[in-house]
Amino acid sequence: MAIRPILCLPDPQLRAVSEKVGVVDDSVRALMDDMLQTMYDAPGIGLAAIQIGVAKRVIVMDLSKKGEPPAPRFFVDPEILETSEEESVYEEGCLSIPEYYEDVSRSARIRVRYLDRENIMREIDADGLLATCLQHEIDHLEGRLFIDHLSRLKRERAIKKFTKAARSEPGAKKFERAPEIREKRG
Repeated sequence: MAIRPILCLPDPQLRAVSEKVGVVDDSVRALMDDMLQTMYDAPGIGLAAIQIGVAKRVIVMDLSKKGEPPAPRFFVDPEILETSEEESVYEEGCLSIPEYYEDVSRSARIRVRYLDRENIMREIDADGLLATCLQHEIDHLEGRLFIDHLSRLKRERAIKKFTKAARSEPGAKKFERAPEIREKRG
């Protein structure tokens, strides 16, 4: 297992549409192990393969809370089969857009089909944080970022901020990664 560099906005690879995997073999499992270690190191709760520069439809995630044992999940070739009309709003962040958070409205409930780590086709009904995180990561596989769900003004400000940071000289302030998705209540 290896910790891999995470691509950050404005890297154009983040806009690539990822290719279908088809079969989960040892090479895909090795990729998932690297992704999981990278995600834990960042630290984060979800990571799509494209975020480490691999354009394959692979997602890892762990929604366990601090103090709980790790509960990694693996999704290969995930596809959303159903979405609810009801939406929920979470404050989202992203390992590829560090230190930037905004409220995003997504379907409150979804049904997803995917291959698991053992190459078994599964379906899952998800709501709450799991539904939000799956939609966020599946967006990555389609070349979309959570900022694409924001108003044009907010999206352009974020892109400008990260483009400017990417052009800054070496030694400039680096962003710390602390992605959290928090449900808005009230």
